[in-house]
Amino acid sequence: MPAAPAGRVILHLDMDAFYAAIEVLDDPGLAGKPIIVGHRGRRGVVSTCSYEARRYGVHSAMPSVTAERLCPQATWLPVRMDRYVEVSRRLRLVFEEATPIVEPLSIDEAFLDLTGVAREGRPVATLEDGRRVARWLKDRIREREGLSASVGVAPNKYLAKVASDLEKPDGLVVLPLEAIPSRLWPLPVTRLWGVGPKTAARLVAAGLRTIGDVARQPLGRLVELAGESWGGHLRELAHGRDDRPVDVSRAAKSISEERTYAEDLVDPDQIDRALLARAEGVARELRREKLVARTVHLKVRTGDFTTWTRARTLPAPTDLTEAIVGAARDLLRERIRLGRRGVRLLGVGVDGLLPAAARGGAAFTAAQGGLFSDPADERARRSARVADAVRERMGEESITRARLLRPGASGSARVRTRSPTPAKPTR
Repeated sequence: MPAAPAGRVILHLDMDAFYAAIEVLDDPGLAGKPIIVGHRGRRGVVSTCSYEARRYGVHSAMPSVTAERLCPQATWLPVRMDRYVEVSRRLRLVFEEATPIVEPLSIDEAFLDLTGVAREGRPVATLEDGRRVARWLKDRIREREGLSASVGVAPNKYLAKVASDLEKPDGLVVLPLEAIPSRLWPLPVTRLWGVGPKTAARLVAAGLRTIGDVARQPLGRLVELAGESWGGHLRELAHGRDDRPVDVSRAAKSISEERTYAEDLVDPDQIDRALLARAEGVARELRREKLVARTVHLKVRTGDFTTWTRARTLPAPTDLTEAIVGAARDLLRERIRLGRRGVRLLGVGVDGLLPAAARGGAAFTAAQGGLFSDPADERARRSARVADAVRERMGEESITRARLLRPGASGSARVRTRSPTPAKPTR
C-alpha cells in the first residue's frame, strides 16, 4: 500500500450513541439514564446503548440476558429504525453542505474528503482547516438535530477513523502523521482494520500487543504471522499509511430486514403476516433509495437453530411489496420444510440492485420486459407512492396495511441492514 497522497484532508464523522441519543431527544426525561435499545429477554440482543449503560459493560450485539444482569436498572426501548433513518437522511444533507465528496459507511457515520474544497472563501488545504470545518459540522448538527458527533481529522481514512474514536463522545481529534508514535502506536492491535479475534490472538501470542509493536516488526515476521498479503497490510496500517479514496459511488449491494421472536411463530397466518411486514420494510427502503431489486432472499431459523437461506430471481426488477412478498411466500412454501417446528427468526432481503427510473421511483419500463408496464403493478406503485407521501408528511406510523394491524406474536424490534461495499479490508 503506497503512502497517501500529500495534502489530503479526510474527516471521519461518527454520531455518538445514535439510536439512544435520538430516544433521549424524543423523551428528555431519559437524559442521564442508562438506556438500552433492543429487545430484552432470553432471545434478545442489544442493538445499542447510551454511554451511561456502557459504563456497566453493556455493548452492542451483547445478549440481552447478559445486559440485564450487568445493568438491571436500564431503561429498555425498542428499535425505531424508521425514525433513525429519518434523522440520518437529514444528517447526510448537512455533510453535503461541507463537501460533495461523502462516503456513507452506515446510518450514523461517514467519511468526508475536504481536500481543496472551498469553505468561507478559501480552500481546505491543511489539517487545521479540516479542524475548522469539523467544528462547523459538529455545531451545525447540534443546532439542527440536537445531537452530538465525534470527528477525526487526518490525512487518510484509516487515521481519521482512529481519531474519531479517541475522545468519544463529542470529540474532535486531529491526527497528523507526526503524531502516529504518540497516539496510534500505544493502541491495541485490535484497532488495526481487519484484525479480528483470531488474528489478534495470534499477534498477542507472538508478543505483539500494540500497534507500535506491529510497526516495529520486520515485514518478514509479519508475513510469517499473518500471511504475505495480510502481513504487508498490517505493516502499512501500523505506520499510518492508507491511500484509499473517499468513494462517493459506494452504494448498497443489498437491503434486508429480519426479526427474532420472543416466542416461536407456529401459526401459518402469523408467519405470513411476518413475511409481509419484512417485505414491506424492504420495499419502502428501496423506494427511499430510488432503487429496484432483481433477487429476493428469505432467511428462516427455527427454535432448534436450523437455518435456511433461499433466493429467487424475479422476472423483472421491482420496488413493490407485492412482488417481494410473493417471492418470499413461494420460497417458504416450495423450498423450506418447517414440519412442526416454529419460526424463531424470519428475514427478507433483496440484492441485484439497480437505479430506478426518475419518475417517482418506478422501475425502468424496459427492464420490466416490454413497452407497457403491467396495470396491476402500476396500481400498486401508485398506492405505494401515496403511502410513502403520507408517511413523509405525518410520520412513519401514520399509515400501515390493514393486515398488519392484527395482533401477532411479540418479538424483538426489527433489524434492517444495508450491505455496502466493505469499508474495511476483509480477509
